[in-house]
Amino acid sequence: MDNNSNTFFSPPPLSIGNHIVTINKPTIMGIVNITPDSFSDGGLYLDHNKAFEHALKLEKDGADIIDIGGESTRPGANPISLNEEENRILPVIQEIRKKSNIPISVDTTKAEIAKKAIMLGANMINDISAGTFDPDMFKVAAKAEVPICIMHIKGNPKHMQDNPTYADIIEEIKDYFKTAINRATLAGISPDKLIIDPGIGFGKTAEDNIKILQNISKFRIFNKHILIGTSNKSFIGAMLNLNVKERLEPTLATILYAFQQGTSIFRVHDVLATKKFLSMVEILE
Repeated sequence: MDNNSNTFFSPPPLSIGNHIVTINKPTIMGIVNITPDSFSDGGLYLDHNKAFEHALKLEKDGADIIDIGGESTRPGANPISLNEEENRILPVIQEIRKKSNIPISVDTTKAEIAKKAIMLGANMINDISAGTFDPDMFKVAAKAEVPICIMHIKGNPKHMQDNPTYADIIEEIKDYFKTAINRATLAGISPDKLIIDPGIGFGKTAEDNIKILQNISKFRIFNKHILIGTSNKSFIGAMLNLNVKERLEPTLATILYAFQQGTSIFRVHDVLATKKFLSMVEILE
């Protein structure tokens, strides 16, 4: 990392379960989508045993955190009921916790799901709506004293890609974060428990996503750990004319670029490749 660029950027180390996030060592968050329709791996892990086995494989491959979600947030996705989401993810979280101490992030916008997941051993909340879809989410995070990632999204997954437009996307995301951080702290969440995510692919054009990556260092003004999820996303396909199975190497390029600009946490599908790639980057640093 370019340490000189981070002279005034020093978010304190963040404990997520038994893992500590720092700005000088990248944190790998492995994705487990227990959904029929996620864009990259939809349907592969709907079976609880397969999801559990995949989570343990991601840990073996080098994941620092496992992010478990039961509701697809791909563009055009329809929402699912609370009961359906519970039935998809809670048994898997429970089973992982019996076998492993790896930190678990619950990827949900529903406060009740987050609360139950934490009771079963989840260590973090990853809310793509930054607490806007469920007003009780921040209360749950505050009471449980767990880290929460607040992400920028324009609209909702069903309609977010219906011609998203911005006057100045970077400034709009910064304003969004200011508001979300204020709401979170007013709800009682400790400022050092907040992670920010600019929401690559959530209500943005391909060009918007490139601009966010090019300007990701501008989000350091909040002095929070930054998380990004670029893994296999459609903007890579649009830029390079690649299908979803051909996007690993470009994904790694976005990870390196974002890490050099101060990003701490990388949400990925291919943990093993990312681990090897970042291990070599660390040696070169």
